[in-house]
Amino acid sequence: MLSALGQLMESEYTNPTDLIGLNGEMDAELLGYLNALNPVARAKAMNKVVKRHIPSQGSRAEFEKFFLELPAHIKEQLLQGKLRLADHLVYTIKPINGAKTIKMFESQDVKEVNLRNISNGKLPKNMALLVSGIYLLQGEATSLSTDDVKVTKFDTIENVGALANGEFKLKANKKQLVSDTSNRNFITATFDMVPKGYYKLANPRLIHDDIDIEFEIELGTVNGLNPNTVIYVGLSGTATIP
Repeated sequence: MLSALGQLMESEYTNPTDLIGLNGEMDAELLGYLNALNPVARAKAMNKVVKRHIPSQGSRAEFEKFFLELPAHIKEQLLQGKLRLADHLVYTIKPINGAKTIKMFESQDVKEVNLRNISNGKLPKNMALLVSGIYLLQGEATSLSTDDVKVTKFDTIENVGALANGEFKLKANKKQLVSDTSNRNFITATFDMVPKGYYKLANPRLIHDDIDIEFEIELGTVNGLNPNTVIYVGLSGTATIP
């Protein structure tokens, strides 16, 4: 922990004590660390621990609230500066292909530009993603060949009844993050300040690295759907990257 305390003093985050579990408590190990410093270094360290920082904004601020839930190996690398926080969007594109249940992330998926930016339905090692909001869009491909799917033009779902009236759920870390929620949350036609098809989560959720992500869309019917309908899902927020 002593090395972590040293790294804490150089941290860029507004609540770095959460990364090593201090939570503002002056425990014996921290006191011992501070007493071993020379007076100038001790004053700087104390200022870092008790200083009221300028709060972060947006998704980054939401992520910092989840420091305590991060896996230990990610906490350590954030403190060491080997990982940092950055805007990120994990996306996946799948044809409906006549199915009433569409699994947007699957174990056989392979990362491929224009189709998805993760493999095996998991975040890569050392990446944790705080999902601040979700995109859901639809489009009609010329055919279901890979190249035609890749150039699909996407739009919102409000004029596609089977999609607009369906449901979705998101699961990760072996927990339900969003449960059986109406797709009508993605209808944004009357919201001038909201991106197309974007649903801002009131309760953002953290997804750990190397854990199965399950995003399922459930339809009550496929009536009225073009056979070449394609779905785009994007999980938007802040992630740890090198």
